[in-house]
Amino acid sequence: MDGLQVWQDADAVGRVVGLLLLAMSVTTWALIGWKAMSYWRARRSLKQALPSFWAAPDWETGRAALSRFDAERLLLPLLDAAQGAPRAGAAATLGGQLPDPARLTRPLRDALHAVLGRLQAGQGWLASIGATAPFVGLLGTVWGIYQALHGLSMGGALSIERIAGPVGEALVMTAAGLVVAIPAVLAYNAFTRQLNACEAELEGFAHDLRAALQ
Repeated sequence: MDGLQVWQDADAVGRVVGLLLLAMSVTTWALIGWKAMSYWRARRSLKQALPSFWAAPDWETGRAALSRFDAERLLLPLLDAAQGAPRAGAAATLGGQLPDPARLTRPLRDALHAVLGRLQAGQGWLASIGATAPFVGLLGTVWGIYQALHGLSMGGALSIERIAGPVGEALVMTAAGLVVAIPAVLAYNAFTRQLNACEAELEGFAHDLRAALQ
């Protein structure tokens, strides 16, 4: 079936649906490229930075090691939060009045949440596209079938050719919706696994930092 002919035969609603699916597809593949590169750098940074940090003889050297390898700035915010935690007995602040575990845990938790939020940026769009693209395509199909049946009702002899052509063109929208949704869903699941792996590494680093500073 000629795609150009389908586009020319479509009305305004059909073209809007087609353009929306095209925008979803472009967005999906742009996000896939960006997130794949981001997670690749993140995993490489964690693999190189963590051993270098814990092999350092002091905190200053360890920070320099993180600065050299932590290209995605996943670990440095945690180190800054741990070292900048309120000191015990700092009565001027509520944070300083907390017991030692909570005094270090609170800033580390906040920094960890910020890092993870930045790391998973964009994945919500993949989930949304994966969930809505099939329904957008189905809307185009339903509208196309309605237009085809409306055209048949205007008169003329009924035949299988008059029905099959317009209905077949309308079903292209459903297929297009699935073509957009499937990569988005697969990519979202793959990136979620990567996020969970990074989160485990970061939580372990935060736990070890707290133990070292206590």
